[in-house]
Formats: sequence, C-alpha cells, structure tokens
Amino acid sequence: MNERYIRHIQLDEVGSSGQQKLGNAKVLVIGAGGLGCPILQYLATSGIGTLGIVDHDIVSLSNLHRQILYTTADIGKNKALVAQQKLQELNSEINIKAHSVALTVENCLDILKAYDIVVDGTDNFVTRYLINDACLLLDKPMVFGALYKFEGQVSVFNYKNGPSYRCLFPNPPAAGEVPNCNEIGVLGVLPGIIGLLQANEVLKIILEIGQVLSGQILYINTLNYQQRILRFSRNEALINSIKKKAKPEAVATDDCIFASSISLQVLEDIERVLWIDVRELGETPILKAANILKIPLSNFTLTPEIQNDGRRKIFFCQSGIRSKKAMQMAIEKGVSNSFSLKEGAPELQYWLKQKR
Repeated sequence: MNERYIRHIQLDEVGSSGQQKLGNAKVLVIGAGGLGCPILQYLATSGIGTLGIVDHDIVSLSNLHRQILYTTADIGKNKALVAQQKLQELNSEINIKAHSVALTVENCLDILKAYDIVVDGTDNFVTRYLINDACLLLDKPMVFGALYKFEGQVSVFNYKNGPSYRCLFPNPPAAGEVPNCNEIGVLGVLPGIIGLLQANEVLKIILEIGQVLSGQILYINTLNYQQRILRFSRNEALINSIKKKAKPEAVATDDCIFASSISLQVLEDIERVLWIDVRELGETPILKAANILKIPLSNFTLTPEIQNDGRRKIFFCQSGIRSKKAMQMAIEKGVSNSFSLKEGAPELQYWLKQKR
C-alpha cells in the first residue's frame, strides 16, 4: 500500500482500485496561471499518473498574488517549465509534461489527443471556444472554470455526450465586451477556490463518484457565499455542425491564437522585453531604443535575433491590429513568449518615457 495516498485509499469510495484509476489517468491543464496553479498542485498530489501543462507565458511580478506555484525568483521564466519542475519535486512518482507553446488551431488536436481529460485554466474567450471545439472533435470532457472580480463559475462540458460550452454560450462576446482579470482585477484567493472545485470535478470523473457538473454550471459569489446552479441542455444541431468541420474553428480570423495580448498596465520589467515595431517606415511617433526592432508587417520576417532571444517578445503597431497578425505568425513558427501590445505606439512612447 502506497503511504503517499493512504488517506485516499482509506476512503471506501476510492480504495486501492480508485487510486490506481488516478494513476492511470492522463489530464491536460491549459493555462498555468491563477486557476492552473491550484488545479495542478492538487492533481499532482492526488497521484494523477500523467499531467500535462500548456502555457507559453512567462512569470511576472503581478502574477504572484494569486499564482501560488511561483516566487520572485521565477519572474521572467516560462510558466509551464517552472510548474513542471516544482510539481515534480512535489510528487516524483508521476509523469509531468510541459508544453511551453501557445495553443493554436494548428497544434491543439495533436496536443489534446494524448490526454483523457482537458481542464480549462485560461482567462479568455478565444482559448475557451477553441478548447471546446477540439474536445468535441476528440470526444474528451472539458472541465471549465471562470473568474470575475469576486465571483466564479465551474462546469464540465462534453461529458458522456453532455452539453458543450457552445450549448450554453453559442457565440463569443464582442472584443472588449467582457473584461478579463488583467483589466478589472481579481481577489487573490478566488482562483484558488475555483481551481480546487475544478480539480474536484476531475477526480470525480476519474473515480466515477458523485454528481459531475455536466449540464450544470455552478455560480459562486465569495463576498456573500451565495451559490446557484443553472441547468442547460445539449444542442445537437450545433454540436453536429462543429463535428462536420473536422477541425477546431477560430473564433475570429485575426484572433485564432490564445491569450496573447498584453497591456502596458501589467508590465513591470522593461529590461526583459524585446519590442518589435511592425508599422511601416515613416509612421510616427518614431521609437528608438536598444531593445526595439523595426520590422514592417508588409515585409515581415523572423530574424535569428528574434528567434534566439529569451526575452518576452512584444509586437506593437499604431492601434494593435497589425501587431496581432505579426504575433500570430511568430507563434505559428514556434517563437515562444510572443505577445501583441493592446495599446498603440503613442501610448508606448509615453509609457517608456515614464519608466526611464
């Protein structure tokens, strides 16, 4: 009997056979941020045999109040790789795989197909809809969590032919309609509460115990502990339309990558950034600094200087539209830590002056 899991094994609902199920399970967690950190920690300590982590972002100072796997010494490092190392120290008996890449329409099926259960630990709608569609095509359950200031949501989609995320929300909101944590903030403990509930749903699915939140979404308000459950049904016609396409669908043509926009409001360390100006020659304001490269989008190429640079690569233009396209091309070529600046060159010029 494995002493590490003795408190699990003592449970009649788990026992040795249940612990073996956990050891045989393969779970992918997409996003190693506020939700992903507690999800990963508790799945690792519970003995999930193979644990996958997808995240191409790096640790920043503003992450530390809620992303509890990381310390100040981890700032500037890739989250998936740091999480892999720390979780392996927490439980050396399990297999932990780090996917330090951005999840895209092109690579998501290849990454997801190796796992039994997919956990959504992201914070944006582009990611969520793409994960949903990939899980439908691969017939894998998707464990969902979402945050809004002091409130959270939890559900399980595509479980045993249950409803999908699109059955509840068929279409994504307009860009900027629903702010994320970077824009409005979040109570530091909230991701821990919601992340643990997500981890609990994963264990229930594997162990086949309790009532899985399929066809139900749980809402929690942490200020007054009000809770409610909304029930919803499977939209067969909508699901069939997705499956007929035989590949995940991007939410929008120019937005088919995950959570890769970044705001000046969350940047602290300007020395760990390589800025890439994709505006055409002659556009003003003209920004000059040792860490700014000028590569117009009309003649965009990924130079060795960009590909081999370990810093965070932030593309910018006049308004944030062209920079998204450049960032997408960089990510598709395997360039990690690539972001599109939400603000434009005028705001960046002012911000840089304030930082110097």
